[in-house]
Amino acid sequence: MVRKLSLTQRIPGQVQGLGPCEHRSVARDGRVVCAKIVEGDNQVSPRLCGACPFKAVNCAHLRFSLRRISPSPLVVRYNGRTEIWDDDPPELRFEQAACALQAVPITDPRQCAGCALRQSLEAPEPRPMPRRRQAVGQGKVVPFPSQPALAAG
Repeated sequence: MVRKLSLTQRIPGQVQGLGPCEHRSVARDGRVVCAKIVEGDNQVSPRLCGACPFKAVNCAHLRFSLRRISPSPLVVRYNGRTEIWDDDPPELRFEQAACALQAVPITDPRQCAGCALRQSLEAPEPRPMPRRRQAVGQGKVVPFPSQPALAAG
């Protein structure tokens, strides 16, 4: 029996909205890797993939490569004690990026935010309109058209 597990299911503690990515795949040894990471470890997690600058830009004209920055642990010595602090999560940044349509380099995802030529890869999911609740026992109110007053004659 084969069971398919989608990454878009709601799992506690997982980043929501992690849809399919054409650059993410599974290596032969079972690691989830990103083909666009050219510097640093190319293994990705759902949290790291959800914070990808490519997802923030969401434009078909973007050509890019990524760099994974893993913060180095900090050794803290005080009062004869030694602690290693490595709380910072890794992050992804553009190694090189450019707009194929305008032929300009891009260093930050915010540069594409106001572009008039932006073409989304994925349309945003439509959010359902919240339903208005009616009070119990009251029906729908339909206004009648106003009629001109009859002149007494």
